[in-house]
Amino acid sequence: MQKIALHTRLKPGKEAEYESVHAAISDELDAAMRAAGVHHWDIWRSGRELFHVVEVDDYQATRKELATNPVNIAWQAVMAELLEVEDDYSGNDMGLAKVWELP
Repeated sequence: MQKIALHTRLKPGKEAEYESVHAAISDELDAAMRAAGVHHWDIWRSGRELFHVVEVDDYQATRKELATNPVNIAWQAVMAELLEVEDDYSGNDMGLAKVWELP
């Protein structure tokens, strides 16, 4: 299993709307993410900065699978209204580079 850290940024003034949208995701989106290999996903926010930690079987395979999933495509359309998005869901990224950890 992989643990991937990600960073995204909200558009100005979208903080409350983003939190509202994430108060509960649909059962369909939950099922799509789990079927694509996601085991756990945390998001933290500091102002407009969002930090994610994702536990997933194979991050690149998950991204490629979700790129064509209609439920995820609809979710990404909602996110595109809230986030400064530069993501093509190619599956080629590996998230943030790990710098250090306390063993």
